Amino acid sequence: MPRFPVPGADLAVELSDEGGPPVVQLHGLTSSRSRDRVLDLDLGRGLTGTRLLRYDARGHGDSSGREVADDYRWSSLADDLLRLVDHWFPGEQVHGVGPSMGAATLLHAAVRAPDRFSGLTLLVPPTAWETRPAKAEEYREAAILVESRGVDGFIAAGRDRPRPPATADAPDTSPDVPERLLPAVLRGAALSDLPRHDDIASLDIPTTVLAWVDDPSHPVSTARILVELLPRATVEVVSTPGEVLRWPDRLRDDVARLS
Repeated sequence: MPRFPVPGADLAVELSDEGGPPVVQLHGLTSSRSRDRVLDLDLGRGLTGTRLLRYDARGHGDSSGREVADDYRWSSLADDLLRLVDHWFPGEQVHGVGPSMGAATLLHAAVRAPDRFSGLTLLVPPTAWETRPAKAEEYREAAILVESRGVDGFIAAGRDRPRPPATADAPDTSPDVPERLLPAVLRGAALSDLPRHDDIASLDIPTTVLAWVDDPSHPVSTARILVELLPRATVEVVSTPGEVLRWPDRLRDDVARLS
């Protein structure tokens, strides 16, 4: 498996080259390429005839990382993304897709380099702006919990939280982050927020926002504000696992429309 060096980490990268337009796929916080596949968030599985680049963010999955919270800020992850895009697709515009932390990373990268993106498919965007401080405090408390009780304690603390109805069929999974790195990863998330409203409103990029209901970590309010801000955005809000299973078709249509 190719390894791509970035400051402080080596990223595990996987390219499915079938010709056609370039697509880069990201994943969510504490997840990975393989875990998102289990959770039905691997939208790239519905693509053919593309050059699909998947990778594990630093500290996640098969990628390495350091015990440094700033490394896991969304803005730092955007640095990694732009390095990958410049290396694998130099001079080309790419379509970006990813859930939660992945969606946030894409927005930070797009604000910094809008000419590098032909389109975006953003899944379950996370808490942001007004809703972010409370979530950031949860992440800081979770980091302390991992340090005192380990990953098992972290998993046990979240076991009784109600699931969004759209994820009712998802199997139980564990964080795909080494225990020694998990506190730093969580603190990096606590230090992060989406770009400012004005910066997002400047993005003239075709965007699809896919959200689901009843998830405090990924509130529909974030999705709706993004669609209000972005000049060329549409939103779909779902509530069942069957509707989530149709999201790969949405990505396929988004990529085809722009190719």
